Amino acid sequence: MNWRIAIVVFAIVATGAALAVIGQRSVRPRSSAATSARIGNAASDEIFDGNKIIKSDDAWKKTLTPEAFYVLRKKGTERAYTGTLTDNHRHGIYACAACGLHLFKSEDKFDSGTGWPSFFQVIHRENIAEETDNSLGEARTEIMCARCGSHLGHVFDDGPQPTGLRYCMNSVALKFLPKQ
Repeated sequence: MNWRIAIVVFAIVATGAALAVIGQRSVRPRSSAATSARIGNAASDEIFDGNKIIKSDDAWKKTLTPEAFYVLRKKGTERAYTGTLTDNHRHGIYACAACGLHLFKSEDKFDSGTGWPSFFQVIHRENIAEETDNSLGEARTEIMCARCGSHLGHVFDDGPQPTGLRYCMNSVALKFLPKQ
């Protein structure tokens, strides 16, 4: 079975801590102090703790712009070169626009020439989920927020070293938290 489409949820309770495995990747809970988003200094130690955010479409529509709802909740794509974060060169953290989970660091952003913000690695692998997307007649790897399930973009294997990956994200799917 393909690991990208296998969704496995398994919990082990040991000494009061749970270990969740999603998509055959482990997710380790951290203390509430470690998981709190310290936006003031753009800390990037926030790791998905296994607690998912589940809302109805009506609830998401109340908190997201129509364009953000289309991309994040309906797996849409914004037009190339239209996003506000494509040419952002400030230092900070890129978080999920729907739930605020930290996803990418500005140091890992590069100009891919595609018209969308691109990164060569995520802050923490546990903060994203992957799924095979065949919507365009070819297999691509969709990237979603592990906490709220929002569609962020896709990852490709044509990025720069050291990873060789290109996380091609929709600008409207990200919220930029500047380093202060």
